[in-house]
Amino acid sequence: MFAVMKTGGKQYRVQAGDVLRVEKIAAEAGEKVQFNEVLMVGTTVGTPVVDGAAVQADVIDQIKGDKVINFVRRRRKHSSKRTKGHRQQLTLLRVTDILEKGGDKSGVKAAVGGAGMVVAAAATAKPAAKKAAPKKAAPKKEAKAEEEKPAAKKEAGPKAAPKKAAAGADDLKRISGVGPALEKKLHDLGITSFAQIAAWTPEDITDFDDKLSFKGRIERDEWLKQAAAFEAEKE
Repeated sequence: MFAVMKTGGKQYRVQAGDVLRVEKIAAEAGEKVQFNEVLMVGTTVGTPVVDGAAVQADVIDQIKGDKVINFVRRRRKHSSKRTKGHRQQLTLLRVTDILEKGGDKSGVKAAVGGAGMVVAAAATAKPAAKKAAPKKAAPKKEAKAEEEKPAAKKEAGPKAAPKKAAAGADDLKRISGVGPALEKKLHDLGITSFAQIAAWTPEDITDFDDKLSFKGRIERDEWLKQAAAFEAEKE
């Protein structure tokens, strides 16, 4: 039996035992995941998906695709050239089962794209911001003044927190290429010490390269080696 499933904006025709590469999903090697967006199972065509159908698979590994080079050249008076490489993050899977029915009751973890968690977190954060609106309903000026005072105190709290974090933080500007602006971005991402940078894994390096648009700068400037040396000096 075969099925046509959809993930990462692409469609795949699969059957039990197939090994395929899909857009990165939030799962670790060895985990079992389930794809619920099944467009077709055997001769049954969904509208647009088949109710209760699912494709289950084991995660083999998190990998990267082949490097794609993008070269741009502008032939003008002030000519310019730009070369940019990219390796897409992928997940290697082995299809184990194709369920025609009962996929919604199987209890297997649903496959979620790598960016799905960020979107979900943003969606849950929006309702919390709307709770501050009822302050405008106060009937008297005095009531409004009393409500504005606590609000000012609450706003002062978060602003004071970064100062405490900066007081115990390492001087990340000692790393070559890190200035005050870049140091602030690292602090905003929770990186405040040489020990944290020295402990980065290859996946962390790729993640921070994307977040800070470094394009391999962390490895070229040997940040991990520099951070480890500065951390050793402290000891």
